[in-house]
Amino acid sequence: MNIQKMKNSFLFLLFTSLNILSFAQTDTTAIEEEEDYSIYEDLDFVDEGTKRYANVKIKGLSPQKLITVGYDFQSGYDMDAGNLMRSDGTIIEGSAETAKVKSTQGLRAEANIPVISKNSLIVQVGARYWGVKYDFEGDNYNHPLLNSIESNNLTSIGLNTTIYKPINETNFLIFRLAGDMNGDYAMSDLQPMKYTKYSIAAIWGKRVSDYKQWGVGLSRTYRAGELNYIPVVMYNWTSATSNWGTEILFPARGHVRYSLNSRNLLFAGFELEGNSYRIGNRNNTALAEPFDELEIRRGELRFRLMYERQITGFLWLSAQFGYRYDYSFNLDRLANGDEFFRGFFGDQEYVSENELTNPLYFNLSINLVSP
Repeated sequence: MNIQKMKNSFLFLLFTSLNILSFAQTDTTAIEEEEDYSIYEDLDFVDEGTKRYANVKIKGLSPQKLITVGYDFQSGYDMDAGNLMRSDGTIIEGSAETAKVKSTQGLRAEANIPVISKNSLIVQVGARYWGVKYDFEGDNYNHPLLNSIESNNLTSIGLNTTIYKPINETNFLIFRLAGDMNGDYAMSDLQPMKYTKYSIAAIWGKRVSDYKQWGVGLSRTYRAGELNYIPVVMYNWTSATSNWGTEILFPARGHVRYSLNSRNLLFAGFELEGNSYRIGNRNNTALAEPFDELEIRRGELRFRLMYERQITGFLWLSAQFGYRYDYSFNLDRLANGDEFFRGFFGDQEYVSENELTNPLYFNLSINLVSP
């Protein structure tokens, strides 16, 4: 696929997202994924005629990040790829392999830009790129998991649209639709409509005061690796002194915040991060059966400390340090990309159940924030 075709595919996905979200109030499903819903904190809601609208802004929240460019690094760990299951349900004994990963690292870039900003409606459009490079000790693996990511690494490219709709002076709705193309392919191999994973979420919220807001909702998400439908709880709070606070969107993330001053913020908490990645598109191993319709159900919990500091003007530095806990790195077979639902209680067998040991990690980024 050439660059122009890629651009056309991205534009098609973007306009489709906006069209779907324009009808989001009649949809009973909901969006999730990784969104800080305090992104609208700098917008003040005043009278529009005789009606007042809820302001999502509460005091003390961390600034909205409009553009982020960062680097993510995980130290060394072991990767145990389990025995493979054939398409007929039988196990290939002796197909398990173990590898040592010296490091995992990659560039991360994101943009979240408001395109409509009115008292009664806000619409934001965003995009992201995540590259994940695996540096192995050794090569020539037969297991398709190790073979694919050692040779090709993983890439995630996504678009998203977020709508904030105030109902009255205290209540509001948030809708979000995200589409991500994830896999071990090079840029020229992208097939957007076939490999795109969609996440949807909706939240009903209440702004209790200038210091507290909360909300509940539902999400269709791949954040834990595979497709699932889970409830969402949002709780943002700041103490009367503005020193302490919380920024929570459970189960996606949760942090306790301490403000040294308006230019220096400390956080302690966690984030659940992940998606489903297509692999094996160019896989060529010594195994008798082809394994070319596989997806890694990648999910990881990151327990972390964060420090954010204003460098100058609207430019902020963000630094993370923590512990990456492997939640899921199993393989599923999705013929022709057709998804299925396992949830928390499904008994469908994995093609391969894999385990990763847990390393330390750090993330460093430069962020352009809103005024």
